[in-house]
Amino acid sequence: MTAHFQTVALIGLGLIGSSLGRVIKRDGLAATVVGSARTQATLDKALELGFVDRVHADPLDAVRDADLVVLCSPPGSFAAIAERMAPGLKPGAIVSDAGSTKVSAIEAIAPHLPAGVHLVPGHPVAGTENSGPDAGFPELFARRFCILTPPDGTDAAAVAAVRRFWEACGSTVEIMDAHHHDRVLAITSHLPHLIAYAIVGTASDLEGQLKREAAGSEELVQTREVIKYSAGGFRDFTRIAGSDPVMWRDVFLNNKEAVLEMLGRFSEDLVALQRAIRWGDGGALEDWFTRTREIRRGVVEMHQAGSFSPLEPNGKKPDPDD
Repeated sequence: MTAHFQTVALIGLGLIGSSLGRVIKRDGLAATVVGSARTQATLDKALELGFVDRVHADPLDAVRDADLVVLCSPPGSFAAIAERMAPGLKPGAIVSDAGSTKVSAIEAIAPHLPAGVHLVPGHPVAGTENSGPDAGFPELFARRFCILTPPDGTDAAAVAAVRRFWEACGSTVEIMDAHHHDRVLAITSHLPHLIAYAIVGTASDLEGQLKREAAGSEELVQTREVIKYSAGGFRDFTRIAGSDPVMWRDVFLNNKEAVLEMLGRFSEDLVALQRAIRWGDGGALEDWFTRTREIRRGVVEMHQAGSFSPLEPNGKKPDPDD
């Protein structure tokens, strides 16, 4: 396959960065891949795994001569990285990212970019609960959406180049306004993660209470009941709640208005369901569950349910989890 860029710099070498490096190397999408990360251990592991050609601890050194720079670190780090790397960016370079919040990404990165450098923010809607350079695999982006949110006035050729790059990675690319993106992802991704963290935390608190109540009883069982009796629904929540805590901390802090809006909507619907259960309104419950089942079928039909993705190296199928 023809190289799309001479040099690509990946800032952050966790799940997304390492997966990008792997697909770039596998399919020849760039002649050179340069990596940057905070710790020497991560840099050494990336070189060992072979998805980068060289590494630098300092983003400034990593981006020199890069045609495309992709920030794959937590969103809260974007401003500091952009400020640090800006003097090393060459004219005509394209800066993108893989963050889950786009308004904040633009606000963090754009002010630091020199004239002649193009900003094309991106969000590959793909991931797993695993993190680190070992977690990456080249098929992560296959048959997944990648949303680009270029600000008004962005160079059309730069946007087209980033679109072709993500398509070569196997993604279906959509162009979207950044504010619209953040509202949509607040309900499809961010709120589900918040709920998962809440439910798993509540279950842990309950387990602690049950153990305290059983203390001294002959019936006390020395097993973790929350883990032992995990049904399918709870297992799904624990998978989501196992995601990178630093990244998700930054997501909620950087998209708080949209998340709070969707949390309010969810709370209202939750009250309606609570009322239906309290008053034995089976018809309302069945209507609700029937309507929402159709949503699941739509997700499956659009190949976003995880069932159609290639296997990870550990033999498990990945789920969409930005």
